[in-house]
Amino acid sequence: MTERVCVTIDGVTLAVPEHTTVAAAIALNGRTATRRSVRGEARAAFCGMGVCHECRVRVDGRAHVLGCQTLCRDGLVIETMR
Repeated sequence: MTERVCVTIDGVTLAVPEHTTVAAAIALNGRTATRRSVRGEARAAFCGMGVCHECRVRVDGRAHVLGCQTLCRDGLVIETMR
């Protein structure tokens, strides 16, 4: 059985399978955007391998973390920049 970890996304606690990326946890939470462009357009994970930087979020207070390259761990606090 896969272990689950609890993360908080924009103030909402969510249990996700261990080894889930932050970008996947955000998608599992029903979010379609992780941030806004300078023009205000919704942006979300696109390439899934850290090249496009569209999945940037704030993790434990640290800005511009790539959600597709960061694994969830118990107690992680994720803030989308929407």
